[in-house]
Amino acid sequence: MPCVHYKFRSKLSHDTILFEGVHITVRELKQQIMRRERLKLCDLKISSEQNNEEYTDDEALIPNNTSVVIRRIPAVGLKSTNKRFVNNRPEPSCGSSQTVCRKVFALV
Repeated sequence: MPCVHYKFRSKLSHDTILFEGVHITVRELKQQIMRRERLKLCDLKISSEQNNEEYTDDEALIPNNTSVVIRRIPAVGLKSTNKRFVNNRPEPSCGSSQTVCRKVFALV
C-alpha cells in the first residue's frame, strides 16, 4: 500500500501515513497528520527530507514512499491567551552598595 513517511523536526523517528493511489496532495497529508497527531490551532509546513524543498502549494502532489519533515507553526489570525509581563524591581539593599534586581513573572 502506498505511504508517505513523516517526522517532526524535534523527533528522531518516522511515522507513516497510508493512502490510496500513486500520490497524495499536501492538503490531504496535512489533514491526516493533524488528525493522527491530534493537533489543533496550528498549521504545518512540509518539506522534503532529501533536498529540504518546502511544499508551499496545498495542491502539490507528494509521490509514494517520500520522506518529509514536518514543522508546526501557529495558525494565522489567532492571538495567544498566555501573557507574560516582566518587571525589574530593585530589592532593598541592606547597607551594601550592590542592588540586586530580580525578574518577576506574572501570568495574567
